[in-house]
Amino acid sequence: MQQKKFDVAVIGGGPGGYPAAIRAAQRGKSVALIEAKEMGGTCLNRGCIPSKTLIAGAECVGRLAKAKEFGLHISGMSVDYKQLAAHKDRVVERMRHGLEGLIAANKITVFRGFGKLISPRELKVMGQDAAWIAADKIILATGSEPRNAPGFPFDYERIHDSTSILALTILPKKIFIIGGGIIGCEFASLYAHLGTEVTILELLPRLLSTEAEEVSRALMRSFHKRGIQVETGVNIQQVIRTETGVEARVEGGKTFAAECCLVAIGRSLNTKDNGLDQAGVLLESNGMVKVDEKMQTTVDGVYAVGDIASKWWLAHVASHQGIIAADNACGIEARMHYNAIPTVIFTDPEIGSVGLSLEEALKKGYKAKSSSFPFQALGKAQATLHTEGFSQMVVEEETGQILGAQVVGYEASSLIAEMAVAIANELTVDCIADTIHAHPTIAEVWGEAALMAKGLPLHFPPRVLPLR
Repeated sequence: MQQKKFDVAVIGGGPGGYPAAIRAAQRGKSVALIEAKEMGGTCLNRGCIPSKTLIAGAECVGRLAKAKEFGLHISGMSVDYKQLAAHKDRVVERMRHGLEGLIAANKITVFRGFGKLISPRELKVMGQDAAWIAADKIILATGSEPRNAPGFPFDYERIHDSTSILALTILPKKIFIIGGGIIGCEFASLYAHLGTEVTILELLPRLLSTEAEEVSRALMRSFHKRGIQVETGVNIQQVIRTETGVEARVEGGKTFAAECCLVAIGRSLNTKDNGLDQAGVLLESNGMVKVDEKMQTTVDGVYAVGDIASKWWLAHVASHQGIIAADNACGIEARMHYNAIPTVIFTDPEIGSVGLSLEEALKKGYKAKSSSFPFQALGKAQATLHTEGFSQMVVEEETGQILGAQVVGYEASSLIAEMAVAIANELTVDCIADTIHAHPTIAEVWGEAALMAKGLPLHFPPRVLPLR
């Protein structure tokens, strides 16, 4: 077994781990990066990138469906899902190859295998590159995996998790999705565009329970118009395989049948069997690694980032945490702030949110109001047939400070960035209202929402101001 010494060792090569390794290398440190599976972790290989590649293909189908409204008549269109799946695999492979080259360019030493702590300054690598590593600082970025529920265990043929469903090369004709959170709603939107009959089964009273209520209602309306069946308040007791597919049995005796199903009810943290107890690293009551604002655990010199150390299970949060942890590991003080974390949901319509919803702001004691502006009142939205959706700002009434923002509609994933900058820098609604937004663009929706918040609507009748 190899014996190596490094300044910094990072366990996990996903979106939390590899940025930490790169930042530490940029600071002049010798760095070891340990990864048991593919470099890039879940996001690149089994999550964000492959799913968004499939969604991009589905968006093309949706766009072509509107072609006749522009006077463009297309006949004979068909979906070759096997080819779309192959394109997805090529995208992932190219990005993974590029990442591996980036890591090599930063002179980071990669160990292929499972990393396990044996003390606060030592770890073992078990696998292809078996090694004993000593490091002055250690950063844990081990991530999470899809949660398996006893009532509907994955068989990866008919009962899928969010990883195995990405490996399908044949488009299912009918599917039910257990879970109306981000993953469930994204896959529902994807499959509906491609012509699959979709049903969402959600235990809670509404979809996207962590999002603002108006956002949830807007997505429900959109899904209903597109023919996606949504069943909320459904307590599923069991999912079984049948001769023709799968069947969900719910409390009360009702059943749902489909060719296959996706179980999207959360993820399990990768904190077992990796030596946290041997190193003295403590966990929170919810099973997450206990960290401070510097991303340091209860053990000096040992840091944790990503899903195992944050309620925000988002790749971009993990990446920023990795940078914060690496800087602190290199002796440069940095702190993590969570007041302006953007969340993006790649449904159709897209959803973006950052900061507080109106409900959250009121609960926190703010004297807050919300102002919204519909996409249908934008020239660019009308020209491009992207009129579904709205922007919404949550504003503190006395100071005008922007506390939060939500947007539902075309390019929401990009639009939310402006509000992330505004909230991170504690800007007021005047800052947005006084900023000149190019015309005609979808981004004008923020300038218009800011004017609404000030009670000075420009392209909306004052008598129906949507302020509350």
